[in-house]
Parts: sequence; structure tokens; C-alpha cells
Amino acid sequence: MIGTLNALVDLVEAGTVDEIDVAGFARAHGTTEYHLRRMFSALAGMPLSEYVRRRRMTLAGAELAAGAPNVLDVAVRHGYGSIEAFGRAFRAVHGISPVDARRDGGPLRTQPTLRFRLSVEGSTQMDVTITTTPELVLVGHAARVPLIHEGANPHIQAHIASIAPEEHLRLKAMSDAEPGGILAVTGDIAPDAPEGTELTYLHGVSVSASTVAPDDLDVIRVEAGAWAVFSASGPFPETLQTLWAATATEWFPSNLWRLRPGPSIVRYLEFTGAHASCELWLAVEQA
Repeated sequence: MIGTLNALVDLVEAGTVDEIDVAGFARAHGTTEYHLRRMFSALAGMPLSEYVRRRRMTLAGAELAAGAPNVLDVAVRHGYGSIEAFGRAFRAVHGISPVDARRDGGPLRTQPTLRFRLSVEGSTQMDVTITTTPELVLVGHAARVPLIHEGANPHIQAHIASIAPEEHLRLKAMSDAEPGGILAVTGDIAPDAPEGTELTYLHGVSVSASTVAPDDLDVIRVEAGAWAVFSASGPFPETLQTLWAATATEWFPSNLWRLRPGPSIVRYLEFTGAHASCELWLAVEQA
């Protein structure tokens, strides 16, 4: 995967105008677009699309600062059909307009070419179990919330707080399939979505396929398949977020599994104050 990611970066550098066929590239390298995008985003700290945009604007900025005579020519050379669209993208990256960059030479924000290196240090202890489940039927109360990478998500906290205590008890009583107990389910999001992108968060439980969900509950169905179950214990939410990152930097590069489309599920085993013991369930398939 590290070699594949570097090959993808080389493809970006080879031509910044043409759209990259990420799905075709992934197939040619024996993986899937879903897994490739998830790994790129996790390791680079940004979606692939954002990296491509930053690299285009870095090269465009250099041309303009060097005195390129025609802004439109620069825009077209870097994949933009109009000065307006180019100007919006340029300002989003550099904070100034293309005309300002050509006149003043900057300041410009440079995105260096990425280079991925494998450094598996085992710094994060991970207890992992691979389990296979039939179709999962997840029922509960869902809400659309923005993606937040670090720290507690106040939108999720507000959603959970809005659920009456007796409703938590009703959900827990409905749980009759693995993973058991109250679950935090996040899904319905692009594999490399940037922070702030809306996702579906479901506070609920897993039930058997034969269970008829009440009309007042939302339902998420996940096809049968394998799951990598990571166990963690420590301060919440830092421990969980560190574990999430470590799956990309340490576990997946060292194991013959890759992510498959599906939600991520957190099963809380114990929650005391700011400390939690939990399981992180990620849908996987053999690479």
C-alpha cells in the first residue's frame, strides 16, 4: 500500500490537468478505490482531491509569481476553464488572488510533493479480532452531523443528549445480535471526505435480520462480511481517535486486509467519566 500511494502521488505529479482515474489505478495495483482513498486521507491528513488542488495551486502560484503574462493561460494549464473558477480555488489555497500573486509575488502557501514511508513502530498496542457476521441490521436514532477528526463532537453529544433515558433502555433491550449493546455508528460518507463533511451518526443497536424495527427508528443495513475488531481502553475520545489513526499507520500496512465499504461501529464496553473501554469495528476484506 505504501508503494501504491507513492505511485499515486507520482501520477498526480506527472500531469496536473487530466482527471485521475482513481478506480482504474486502484484495480491496476490490486486494491480498491475505497481502501486507497481511505488510506491516503488517513496518512496524508487530507483527501486526495484536496492534495491535487493544493499541488495545482502551488505550481500555478509559482508561475504567476515568476511573471506569467496571462492568468487565463495558467488557469487552463492547471485544469480550470474560467478565470472565475481558478480564482476561487487559488484564493482558497493562497489567501490572495492570482492577480495579486502575479503583481506582488506572494505570499504563497506551498504544498510540497508527498512521499509516504513505512515506519511500523508498534507504538500503539492493538488487540485485534477478525470476525465474520451475517447481514447487520442496525436500528436506532440517526442524525446528520459534521465530521470532526479531533476532540469530542458536540453535534453527536447533543444528539445523544436529546434521546430520553427510557429510550436508551428500550434500545438496549432490543439488542439481540453482535455487536451487542449500545452502538455508535458512523456512515454514509465518502472514503476521503474532509473535516466538516456531513455524515450519518446512528445511536442504536444491532438486531437479528428477522426483527421488525419499530416505525419510529432509523435502520442501517450492512451486507454480510468480515470485520476487524480493535479493542481499546483509556481517556475518551483521545484513545479511540488514536486507535483509529493507528489502524491506518500501523495495522493495515502490516496485514493482508483492506477496508470495504461500510460504516464504522464503536461498541462501548465501559464508560466511566472521561475513561472508556470500547471496540472499534471496521468492515474489511482480504487484500
